[in-house]
Formats: sequence, C-alpha cells, structure tokens
Amino acid sequence: MKRNSHLKKVLAISVLAVVCIGTAELAVCRVADPALYERIMDPVRRTVSSGWTLASDGARTVYDAVSDGASWAWDKTSSAVTGVLRKDGEDLESQAVLEPDEKPAPLADPAATTLEQRETGEILTGGNREIVYYNQTDDAWSDQPYGRDTLGAYGCGPTCLSMAVSSLTDQAVDPEEMARWAAENGHWARRSGSYLSIVNGAAAAYGLEAESLPNCDAERLRLELAAGKMAVALMTKGHFTNGGHFILLRGATLNGGILVADPSSRERSLAVWDPQLILDELSKSRSSGAPLWILSPANS
Repeated sequence: MKRNSHLKKVLAISVLAVVCIGTAELAVCRVADPALYERIMDPVRRTVSSGWTLASDGARTVYDAVSDGASWAWDKTSSAVTGVLRKDGEDLESQAVLEPDEKPAPLADPAATTLEQRETGEILTGGNREIVYYNQTDDAWSDQPYGRDTLGAYGCGPTCLSMAVSSLTDQAVDPEEMARWAAENGHWARRSGSYLSIVNGAAAAYGLEAESLPNCDAERLRLELAAGKMAVALMTKGHFTNGGHFILLRGATLNGGILVADPSSRERSLAVWDPQLILDELSKSRSSGAPLWILSPANS
C-alpha cells in the first residue's frame, strides 16, 4: 500500500513538472517565435471552443426543456447534442414557415371573398362573417419574440388564434400579444412552433368554446362553417406547407367550397378550397384534440 501511495505521488509530481515545463516553454516560445506559438495553440483553442459550444448547447437544451415543462431526450442522429422536445405525448412536426410544393387553389371571385384594408387593419370578407386578418411575416411583428424564436418563423399558431379571438369576440388580440400569452402559459415549443395544447388553452383564456372533431367529414365541416363557426386546422405537407402549419377555416361558399385564413399567405387566404382536400391534408396527430378544432363564442 505504501509503495502504491509513493508511486502515485511520484506520478503526480512528474505530471505537474511536465505541465510546468511545458507552460514555461510555451511562454518562451510566445516571445521568441510567435508564429510557431500560434501554430501550436490554434488546434488547442479550436478543441476548447468546440467543447464549450457542445456543453453550452446541451445545457441550453436541458434548460429549455425544463422551463417549457417538456421532457427531453438525446437526438443521436445529429453530430451535435440537440434536444427533442415532447409534451403530453406530442411529437411535433416543425411549424417553421415552409412554402408548399403544391400549386395553390385558384383565386376566388371577388364576389366570394376579398381582403380589404380598413382603419382597424386588414379584413377578409365572405362566408358568414368578416375576419380580422393577421400575417405572421408582416413587419409589425415578424421579428418579435415567440419564446426564444420569432413570430415570423414559428408563429402560425399564435397568429391563427389571434385571428379567431379578434373575429369571434369583442377583443382585439394581435399576434404579438397572443405569442406572449402562449409562451407564458407553456404553449411555445422551441424551434418547433406551438404545442397543440395552444388551441384549447387560448379558447379557454379568451372566451371561446373549442370542440375537437378528429374524424370530421366534408359535409359536417361545411355545416359547422355555414353556421358561423370557425375551425383551427393543423395541416401537414401539401398545399399549405412542407411541414406542419396551423390555418383558420373561416367559412363556406354557396357551392360548398371552404374559405381559409392562412397566417403566412394572403394568396391562399383568397382562394376557395375543396373541403376534401383540406381534410386529406390534415395532420395525423391526435394529441390535444388535433387536427381539427371547431371554435365558437362561449355561451353562443
């Protein structure tokens, strides 16, 4: 035992001596040959920097997951450590603005719907009621924060719900205000957009009733919209997005077409859509009432 202890002391002293000598030699080298010193130190700096970045990213991911009330896991497919956020069993398809490959529906006749600029802002006409229209990419709030992301990049959820609340109640709630509420109440999903709980949460907070219709057919959808209700629809890859995307279904035409308010596209908001196409492109998620919620004023 004494021999092992003695060997450990000798080894420690030897390592310390090497470090001290190496440090002294580097100090001399820095003065005598700066170019050589930089060649020696450059890979050391890069290694330390990479390690610090990796540790910082990992710590930030854990912090985000804890602060969001979400679970956290390693993403082993990445060369770096990244977070995979899940909440209440949700596996979110990114709601980043991703323009679709599919061609949009033809624009509607102005007799069916228009987008008008008024003193209070933009208004979509048609269907059973006029809709307050907001676009998440507008300069007024595109760069405003949604959690630690931005509204312009990930804010389709808050923007969609701000249109619904502003149109179905006597409250004027813009995307910036809705995004702040959503982040404060745990509905923001880092680099993914919004947790699907945002729909029921916003409805309860702002005086709306939300009814989930996960297996809705075209006729039921038309009837609900013709009655003056609206629907939040979670879309997947197709005519509205190449990822995940919230849109508002705002009305039905006399010939059975569907009018929408797309928070990232005025053009798609001025088209008339086949209800079956919309139903076919709904997300497959069934978390938190997805992919279709019917909204109406409370006690209506």
